[in-house]
Amino acid sequence: MSLQIGIVGLPNAGKSTLFNALTQAGAATAPYPFTTVDPNIGIAAVPDPRLDQLAALVQPERVVPATVEFVDIAGLVKGASQGAGLGNQFLGHIRNVDAIIMVLRGFQDADIPTSGDDVDPLADVETLDTELILADLATTDRRIEKVQGQAKAHPRDFADQLHWLDRLRAHLNAGQPARTLTEQPHHPDWLTDFALLSARPHPFVVNVSVAALPDGAPLATALRTRAAAEGIPCIAVCALCESELTAWPPDEAAAYRADLGLAEPGLNRLIHDSYRLLDLITFFTITGGKETRAWTLRRGQTAYEAAGLIHSDIQRGFIRAEVVPQRELIAGGGMAGARAAGHVRLEGRDYVVQDGDVIHFRFNV
Repeated sequence: MSLQIGIVGLPNAGKSTLFNALTQAGAATAPYPFTTVDPNIGIAAVPDPRLDQLAALVQPERVVPATVEFVDIAGLVKGASQGAGLGNQFLGHIRNVDAIIMVLRGFQDADIPTSGDDVDPLADVETLDTELILADLATTDRRIEKVQGQAKAHPRDFADQLHWLDRLRAHLNAGQPARTLTEQPHHPDWLTDFALLSARPHPFVVNVSVAALPDGAPLATALRTRAAAEGIPCIAVCALCESELTAWPPDEAAAYRADLGLAEPGLNRLIHDSYRLLDLITFFTITGGKETRAWTLRRGQTAYEAAGLIHSDIQRGFIRAEVVPQRELIAGGGMAGARAAGHVRLEGRDYVVQDGDVIHFRFNV
């Protein structure tokens, strides 16, 4: 599956610097608003030591990690929902992403102007949330108008949908994001072409100075409390530092991070936390020893759906899935050892794939 995450924030929060660190894409950065006008898109590999272990065992010709597509979007300003700044151009770029990373400024720098009177990441969250909610209100009003037109000929057929839309509008008008509305739509087709921005999962990333690592205190403290209440990740990252460390030798970068109290790159934590927030898992394939590959799947999906992710022909001709947990494959020294220990299973199309499964699909051509 293709995973896409938008990176948003107020101007000069460090979005493009973080994007460059994640993707090494070289997006332009500068200490003034709207350095990013059109969205930058880059691909980042999902760090996974299990894939590295499989590659070391199999010694394939090619190793392919799972990937995340990041979209660096122009800075949002107060009033964007009414067209301020890049307005609707900004909002249009994030309607189809799976999650929205809110990059919040948590550093002081006299040479880089702030969006408000002072550096206040909690206030920045309020600004971002408000603009997304206002944009969703406009979207909801348009949807209500459309459904009311459809309901003229058959009012009973649309009564429940209009009731739900009215509840949603009242919820948004109260300043509450769509993700907190408890009443869910009765039918999935009510959400067709109805992308609500405030419904997206939204990890917080506090962009702090090196001196504030590893936890980002004191500016990140209040934000962590809010994140905990919402059940979302809050990660302190020095985007400039992470961007610079991508050019260092890995062992030197690891030693420097250790001196800062960091066990791993903040970027790795960001990607892993995004996976957990979106309830994603990883399974692996080993293709005749030639390719070892990681794949992203939503938790709860089946072997049949996993087969379709690889190729439609494999799904169409699906017979069985030969499954072994990655840890058992490594412990057995390969497929033969894992099979001898009884850890290799044959599963049908309805088998629910588990995180870390190594799968070989049997299928008819």
